[in-house]
Parts: sequence; C-alpha cells; structure tokens
Amino acid sequence: MNATPPLVRAPDAGARPRVLAMANQKGGVGKTTTAINLGTALAAIGERVLIIDLDPQGNASTGLGIDRKSRVTSSYDMLVGERALRDVIMPTAVPRLLIAPSTMDLLGVELEIAGHEDRSYKLRNALRAYCDSSAVHPDSVTYVVVDCPPSLNLLTVNALAAADAVVVPLQCEFFALEGLSQLLTTVEQVRRTLNPALAIQGIVLTMYDPRNSLAGQVVADVRAHMGDKVYETVIPRNVRLSEAPSHGKPALLYDLKCAGSQAYLKLASEVIQREGRWRAA
Repeated sequence: MNATPPLVRAPDAGARPRVLAMANQKGGVGKTTTAINLGTALAAIGERVLIIDLDPQGNASTGLGIDRKSRVTSSYDMLVGERALRDVIMPTAVPRLLIAPSTMDLLGVELEIAGHEDRSYKLRNALRAYCDSSAVHPDSVTYVVVDCPPSLNLLTVNALAAADAVVVPLQCEFFALEGLSQLLTTVEQVRRTLNPALAIQGIVLTMYDPRNSLAGQVVADVRAHMGDKVYETVIPRNVRLSEAPSHGKPALLYDLKCAGSQAYLKLASEVIQREGRWRAA
C-alpha cells in the first residue's frame, strides 16, 4: 500500500512565512511543548520552520537541544537591535527546523526598549528585514512559530503585533475558560491598536486525561463557548511528552509512536488545513 503523500506548500513565489504566536498568560498549559512539537511536526511534513523563543526561561531552546553555553546571540540581541534575526538563528537536530534561542537577558528587555516608539514592533520589524533578505533563497522558511512567555507583557505584545494568527494552548482544567477570556481580551486590544489582521488560528486542548471526568467537561465547555475555533485534535497527557525535553529532543524524535507525538502530527495537518494555503502533493 502506498504511503499517504505529505502535505506540501503550494508554490507561491515571494510569499512571506506565516507567523503563529503560541500564547497563554497561564503557565504550565503546554505552550512550549506545543511550540516545539508543532514546529517539529510541520517540519516533518515538509515545511521549513523557524521557532523564535521569546520566553526568558528558554525552555523551547533547551527542549530542542540548544545548550545555554552555545547561545552566543539570542532573541534578546534581536529585540534590542544589536543583531539581525538572521544572525541569531541556529540549526536544530530536526531537518528544516531552525530556532532563534532565548537567554535570561530577555528579563530586562522591557526596560531597555520601553522608551522606543517602535517598542511593540521590534519583532515585526526584525521579521520583515529577515524575510526581505531571504525572499529569493530556496530554503526560506514557510512558518514562524513564536513561543511567548507565560504573561501578557511587552514580549507577548511584540509576538501578537508580528503574528498573522494566535494558537492558544489550553490545559483541560477547571480555570481554563477564565484564563482564555483574559487572553482573548488582549488579542482584541492588539487587533484594535497594533495589528488589525491578527486572528485566532485555533485553541488546542492539552494535557487531556480521559480518566478524569472533569477534563471531559472542560473539553465540552470550551467547545460550547468557542465552537469551531477549537481544534478537533486534543493533546493527551503523555509521559513521553514530559520526558522528551530532558533529553533535548522534541517528542517526535524521542518517541514518534507515542500518543503525544501522533497527536501533534494530526494537529500540524489541521493547522495547515485551516490556513487554506496548502494542497496535497
């Protein structure tokens, strides 16, 4: 039996990459896990992906095997204007997946750029310069995934101002809808003031445990409130997903067959289908 052909990008000469911001002001919801594994899954099905780590904790960088000692330049240097984005990008062990790593220097970036008129557009401007410089390059990226910190600060605002759409990881737990409401309010504020084209790409339910009746109720409630904004794919609570970062690998490299990896592959296909810019090979 022939394998199912991968989804590939329809030819679109000169098109800039789609920018997806992984955002949720709550910590521990699977945001970085989603950034790492969605980026890896997109690369696995043929896309060229750049992850930009905007979280001072740098977990996305660590989870992709980028040792802290090797982060000579980082997303901090890009935001303060000391380096161009292309100068801070590093390869990863995943083919077609690149990363602009993070360092703890990001903790002070708000103070450094707060007085700048373009303080909310630092990332957008850096991305535009990067796209202009690589527009004719055959290996230019098709997706940019921005991993935001677990707060609604200037770093997150930069990500939302630069993004085409937001992907919202939402843990299947009691306070999920309360946190979602606050984030949606922020997205609407950014849309009105900074980025009129910003959209919600989708809400991905994470850490789902079918043995927990409350988790099932949360899924039902979120779907009832948000309708088709919620992805069909639900990410299960999975030990292999939790173990993978300690090995410096995305789950898809650590254990491709585990339930978490398979879920992220399905999510990547769903993301592409929602973009409406893709076709079967």
